[in-house]
Amino acid sequence: MKILNLTQGSVEWHAARINYFTASEAPAMMGESKYKSRSQLIKEKATGLSEGTTEAQNRLFQKGHEAEASIREHIEHELGDELFPATGVSDCGTYLASFDGITMDESLIWEHKLYSVGLADSVRAGTLEPHYYWQLEHQLLVSGAEKAVFTTSDGSPDACYSMEYVSVPERRAALIAGWQQFAEDLSNYKPETEQVEATGHAPETLPALRIEVTGMVTASNLQQFQDHALTVFKGINTELKTDQHFADAEQTVKWCKEVEQRLSAAKDHALSQTQSIDELFRAINDISEQARSKRLELEKLVKARKKEIREEIAMSACEDLMGHIGEINKTLDNGVRMPPIITYFDGVMKGKRTFASLRDAVSTELARAKIEANQIADKIRLNLKTLRDDTAGFETLFADSQQLVLKDNDDLRATITARIAEHKAADQERQQAEQVQQKIVPPSAEISASREVGSIRQTAAENTRPSDQQIIGVLARHYRVHESKVHEWLLDMDLQRAGDALASNF
Repeated sequence: MKILNLTQGSVEWHAARINYFTASEAPAMMGESKYKSRSQLIKEKATGLSEGTTEAQNRLFQKGHEAEASIREHIEHELGDELFPATGVSDCGTYLASFDGITMDESLIWEHKLYSVGLADSVRAGTLEPHYYWQLEHQLLVSGAEKAVFTTSDGSPDACYSMEYVSVPERRAALIAGWQQFAEDLSNYKPETEQVEATGHAPETLPALRIEVTGMVTASNLQQFQDHALTVFKGINTELKTDQHFADAEQTVKWCKEVEQRLSAAKDHALSQTQSIDELFRAINDISEQARSKRLELEKLVKARKKEIREEIAMSACEDLMGHIGEINKTLDNGVRMPPIITYFDGVMKGKRTFASLRDAVSTELARAKIEANQIADKIRLNLKTLRDDTAGFETLFADSQQLVLKDNDDLRATITARIAEHKAADQERQQAEQVQQKIVPPSAEISASREVGSIRQTAAENTRPSDQQIIGVLARHYRVHESKVHEWLLDMDLQRAGDALASNF
């Protein structure tokens, strides 16, 4: 790690951070930040422009810095070592991290966060949320330190809780893969039109409906009201494409409901004055039905179009991922292909109300899926190399390479070793069997064996024991094996048990 001569919070420090991937950005890059989305981070890194901080946030940051300064001496006393604030860049020149404290030998780093009850509970339990541990993983990656001490406090020992954090290999690998994918997405960034949160607008207000009756309609602007209302209804937009359209439609639904209620109230008022003004009622009913019809139409359109847009966003992400996997497959050999990558596009869109939030959620999930695909591809390439290097001459034993390349490399090596060993053992057995078969005595030797048996019988009749070689020769010819095999059988014989069995027969 290279230490930069910068004061944290200075103009120079802020300027330097633009050129690197930083520890505080790691949670957002991994889609786990509580304060910033991955899409926002890409935009900031691409343009160099950030949204800035509010006065409230600045006051909170200041409070955190003050607590950090107050508790530092207490932490140093507990650790038995001095901690120095520092900013460092990784040896590869890609990553930057700012440390609240680091020991002189750079074996330990310290990170402080302002006290909160929830965070204190997590620290006491020894478990941190991704929002915090991705920053620590990044700091350990940059510094090469053995461990990190994570503290939350309000600046006093009474409200101070600490825990140790050691890098998790799987997280380290995921972090590096995440930054690699982020760099690719950053290079492909295209500015989008700024989306301002839409505020719905209902159609223009209708004139007040005035009706006076005394057994007959004595005064009414109903005809003008009806003409005006029908014109407004016809002008309501039902082509929903943007957030503004949806916001307008939702407000118009409420407005139509209000029109229905006002007309119903006017009708009730007229009924209180007379029971027989049919024209009035028909007109009011007609206008009310028009408002109701338009309201129901818009409600259905809003629901259907939102579903369509969600499906379009998800489908676009699926196509992007399939294209990414297709490019990976081009780099693989031996007929091997990538396995399916499970995605959760539908799940991440739940609860999102605007197009921007939908796209951001899906974009973050797409990045996660691409990172997973890249990691699997790296494993496959490593395993393909292992198969090429370690199976030369035994390729036919590994026709199931599509399944084998998905194993961990150590497991694959063990499988290769076991299969080749089994094959060699089976081959050796086969060769031995062939050698024995080649040494088998031909059938014509049975005549000679028969003569020898006769000779042995004659010898026995003369009460003379046949020689060892005679016995071995007869057995070899009878069973059609080599004499060495008969030797092996005789040596394996349990003569004691055979004698006992013979004795029991008498």
